[in-house]
Amino acid sequence: MEPTETALIVAVPETERAVGHLRSTLDRAAGWGVPAHVTVLYPFLPPDRITDDVLATLGRIFEATPRFDISFPEVKWFGDAVVWLSPQPDDGLRRLTAAVWQRFPEAPPYAGAHADVVPHLTIGHDAPKHVLAEAAEAVAGHLPIRATVDAVQLIAGAPEPDSWHPLREFRLGTA
Repeated sequence: MEPTETALIVAVPETERAVGHLRSTLDRAAGWGVPAHVTVLYPFLPPDRITDDVLATLGRIFEATPRFDISFPEVKWFGDAVVWLSPQPDDGLRRLTAAVWQRFPEAPPYAGAHADVVPHLTIGHDAPKHVLAEAAEAVAGHLPIRATVDAVQLIAGAPEPDSWHPLREFRLGTA
């Protein structure tokens, strides 16, 4: 299947041990092939708009951003429908989103659906609350999880099983 969307993400493999088995049943993006991650910008540009100039611009944005460390010390909720890991501090992730959005204003985070874009790593969503609560409790036993944010991936795919794949990885700069 041809990709219909793109996204910029920070993959967080350090969390897979804690969330991977849960995401496989509670987060449809996992079934699409999207790894455990914090979203920088979704949706990004349509696949046919990813040009060499766009890639070069993204490279400059990310090279200008120093790598940074984060921790996932707690599980949080969006209402009763989404359970997620909270990255702390989240200012570096917010800066990444702001930098890309400023350069590509035609691609607002989450298509402009949220006034405040909260960096998060989804564990699960749209399942019965008791199932999500059990997942939250299971993940809490693995916390805190520490990670270094040193790269952003441009990924592409469609809302179909195993369709998402990396197009390019951009390294962040040194501190």
